[in-house]
Amino acid sequence: MNDLARGRETRARIQAVAVELFTEQGYDKTSLREIAERLNVTKAALYYHFKSKEDIVASLVEDYLGQVDDLIAWGAQQPRGTETRAEILRRYVGIVTEGYQVFKMLHQNQAAISSMSGSKGRSELFRERLRALAGLLSEPGASLVDQLRPAMALGGISVAWMSFADQVSDHQALCAAVLAVASDMAEAAPPRQAAAS
Repeated sequence: MNDLARGRETRARIQAVAVELFTEQGYDKTSLREIAERLNVTKAALYYHFKSKEDIVASLVEDYLGQVDDLIAWGAQQPRGTETRAEILRRYVGIVTEGYQVFKMLHQNQAAISSMSGSKGRSELFRERLRALAGLLSEPGASLVDQLRPAMALGGISVAWMSFADQVSDHQALCAAVLAVASDMAEAAPPRQAAAS
């Protein structure tokens, strides 16, 4: 394994352990020393990757936004249509399910995390990505209702996963169900027939 790959692996391990500890005992009650001890590394080794707990949280958010940005870039290059919409939703469900532990930790530590520098800007960054994805899932010039459908489907994916992931043991089945419901929600309604006179 080369140095770059080793560095990425160490960074990912630090993030995973930090998420675990922030979830178990809270962001405020977790120190960098505890994270280093759980990893069995020195604080100096930890500082090489992250200077503070806030840096770790920022990196988790950046990683999530980077995945969504990649999906938006991919979707923008595809022809519009049913297959592309289905693939965008499938990939987004994957991003949400992979990031579930991070979302759970952020939710449990809202008060501490909302006081961090840049937290107000993060909400707008999430909204921008959601609007961009919803735009890829609706047709140009779509009605307000047909623009809302995919936006609500995308938001519903996160809410549904957060609500049921700890209650449903078969995450594969949950994934399929979330995707099915989101796909139904995102579909534009058929044009209304004029009332018979």
